[in-house]
Amino acid sequence: MAPDSLRKSQLRWYDPLLLAILCPLIALFIKLLMLSCRVVKIEGEEEQRKAVERSNGRAVYATWHQRMPYHFHFFGSRHVTMMISQSRDGEYAARIAGWLGFKNVRGSSTRGGSEALRAIIDEIKTGEIGGMLADGPLGPARVAKIGSVVMARDGEAPLIPVLWGADRCWVLNSWDRYLVPKPFARVVIHYAKPIWVRPSATGEELEKYRKLLEDRLNEGTRLCDEYFGPERPWRKVKKEGVPEIGPIEGQRRKEKTH
Repeated sequence: MAPDSLRKSQLRWYDPLLLAILCPLIALFIKLLMLSCRVVKIEGEEEQRKAVERSNGRAVYATWHQRMPYHFHFFGSRHVTMMISQSRDGEYAARIAGWLGFKNVRGSSTRGGSEALRAIIDEIKTGEIGGMLADGPLGPARVAKIGSVVMARDGEAPLIPVLWGADRCWVLNSWDRYLVPKPFARVVIHYAKPIWVRPSATGEELEKYRKLLEDRLNEGTRLCDEYFGPERPWRKVKKEGVPEIGPIEGQRRKEKTH
């Protein structure tokens, strides 16, 4: 079944009406909320700008799933191309992202991912900008997947970790403690040092780049949070004694075998 037919088959009878009415309203709410926030500092902007210029406008920006909300505003005007699930929920996300200025290809790690990744890489090669949630959409939190690295390698583009922090946020009780800036929050943006993935990188070398991305994302997130206070929680705690911040033993083992 073709992807478009697959998505249509998943929609309820009332979804077309909600997609037409609800999605632009949600996008407008997001835009107004983020416009009320004030960026007080941007770190690493000059180095990332030079990296994009060096690659003739190509770039792959990576962030954590938890840090999506302000990027809806920050990158929407740059028309970044994102990978969005082919699911019913993904259809809503794609419509909202479109209203915010994003481009998208449809696919995920569980359905159509390879084709979607290739489509984004082809777009990047023409000078477009790609975006990736390094640990999304289901985690584990703060463990980078390899997709961002492959996208940067094959798209011949710098891989640029970018994070934000805010002085006032809602912290949702989700798997990654999703953050939403409150109205009129102060925001800091952090571009980590760009990663240039060798075109011939495979196997263990790709894993080293993946771990480097993960480390720079985690360090950048910590710096953003500590600009205003303590580091934000980023794990939904289900068992007593499991920390909300930092790696846990099972996750360490998973990282070693990733």
